[in-house]
Amino acid sequence: MEKLFWSIAFPGFGQLLNGKYIKGILFISLEFLINVQANFNEIILLSFQGDIQTAIVKTNYQWLMFYPCLYFFAIWDAYRDSGGGQSPYSFLPFVFSAYFVTIGVMYSSNLSLFGILWGPVWLPILFLFPGITFGILAKLLMIHLKTKY
Repeated sequence: MEKLFWSIAFPGFGQLLNGKYIKGILFISLEFLINVQANFNEIILLSFQGDIQTAIVKTNYQWLMFYPCLYFFAIWDAYRDSGGGQSPYSFLPFVFSAYFVTIGVMYSSNLSLFGILWGPVWLPILFLFPGITFGILAKLLMIHLKTKY
């Protein structure tokens, strides 16, 4: 769990703790590159301050769309390398989280939920919950189909 939580905090940290230094440095470098190119820290700050319109304007969506896949893959990789993820299809919640958060990024500039424009930070976070749910359901379905046939 320690590696998982450090990887959630910053992609690459879990790999460093697992002794996978090259992967860790690669994930940290990619996270830094995407973060800077997408203006991610600035849009996080603006989103926390409630300035969603400015966050949308400042977002480089071409770069930000890479972030969810890198983020969730780095988390999965650290979790797996530390001994987790041994059950069949345990990767699916991570994969579906990456898919759904990416969709959240794509729609974040114009999709309102409950009358609120959530923007490029909050809408992807909201899309995480259905991503995890679909991933767990897909995992259970795959296990069921595997045992049935």
